[in-house]
Amino acid sequence: MSTCIGLNIPVESATSAAAPRNGAFLWARRSTLSVAVAMIAAMALVGCSPKTPEPEPIRAVKLLTVGAEPLHARLEYSAEVRARVESRLGFRVPGKIVQRQAELGQRVQAGQVLAQLDARDYQLSTQAAQAQVSAAKTQRDLAAADFKRYEKLKQQNFISGAELERREASVKAAQASLDQANAQLAAQGNQASYTRLVADVSGVITSIDAEPGQVVSAGTPVVRIAQDGLRDAVFSVPEDKVAYLKVGQEVAIRPWSEGANLKGKVREVAASADPVTRTFMVKVAMEGAEVPPLGATVYVEPAAFNLSGVAALTLPTTALRQEGGQSAVWVYDAATSTVRSQPVQVATADGNEAVIAGGLQPGMQVVATGVHVLAPGQKVTIYQPKSSTQKMAVPPAAAPAAPAASAASAAASQ
Repeated sequence: MSTCIGLNIPVESATSAAAPRNGAFLWARRSTLSVAVAMIAAMALVGCSPKTPEPEPIRAVKLLTVGAEPLHARLEYSAEVRARVESRLGFRVPGKIVQRQAELGQRVQAGQVLAQLDARDYQLSTQAAQAQVSAAKTQRDLAAADFKRYEKLKQQNFISGAELERREASVKAAQASLDQANAQLAAQGNQASYTRLVADVSGVITSIDAEPGQVVSAGTPVVRIAQDGLRDAVFSVPEDKVAYLKVGQEVAIRPWSEGANLKGKVREVAASADPVTRTFMVKVAMEGAEVPPLGATVYVEPAAFNLSGVAALTLPTTALRQEGGQSAVWVYDAATSTVRSQPVQVATADGNEAVIAGGLQPGMQVVATGVHVLAPGQKVTIYQPKSSTQKMAVPPAAAPAAPAASAASAAASQ
């Protein structure tokens, strides 16, 4: 960037305003003014010349040598203790809930009534089915009596054999109608009994999904029961970790509260991700006598995620930067004392360090800090920390004040 200074000095007017008549004096004044104008013009030319850019400073950088070191990372996930089997119970018929005996967290036994529907309509249907049974039974009895009379008439040859066969068919049809009515009565009786929701297994109520006064359809979940028996530790893992989990792998389980550590094995791995969290559910079968209660929180450590002792290339996070949508580091070239950009692939994290999966080789020297102020091909120097044994420079001692004081005393005595 350059700057120019413009000058516009009216020389003639300045000299002719009140110039003396003396020619020598006028000539001397004009000569002095000309020299001043020349000096100012020279300064303006110097101001118009472009400034030379300052050279880029040579920065000192801290280096570290890339090498394989044992990892210390141990991935843990929080899990919830759940029953191996959870049943969602609902009514087998539609209706209005008039009573609910089950409460959240209640322990129930098999055969215990949990809720009831309004059964008046089903009771009326049962009464109608009973009336149909009575009518069908009457028709069957009448047809049977007629058949006996016609059978005696046939023995006396008052009727033909065909007529007797028609009477016999009427008896069979009436009997079939009676059987149908009995079946309908049994079905209606079952419908009436379905208005009572009964626990089919022993367990604990873990969820209430309907309240009294609510009209529900057949099959709508009303309560959820966690069956007594085996327990699972359920947790979720991201997509990049699910491929390492296999059914049958061992898992270490640590209770969140006080309690002994347990062991388990992977029992089930979800085949698809959760539509909301986009994670995969994993179920671990818990082994041991003292299993935490339902809903308790535990920490699970799959053996597949235990990387302790595995040798890998690691770098501090301060050495990484983003370049073109990927991670990169500055590699130091000892021959030219410059740095170059090197893309790397980060596998995972090990505490505060990043595990490098590719892009670097053992023995390379990379910049550890200050990566945001460097440029490709920039010359750098290696940072040398100051020795703790160096002593700070001590300033020279001040001159003694005694002579000054004695001089002042001598002056006062004179």
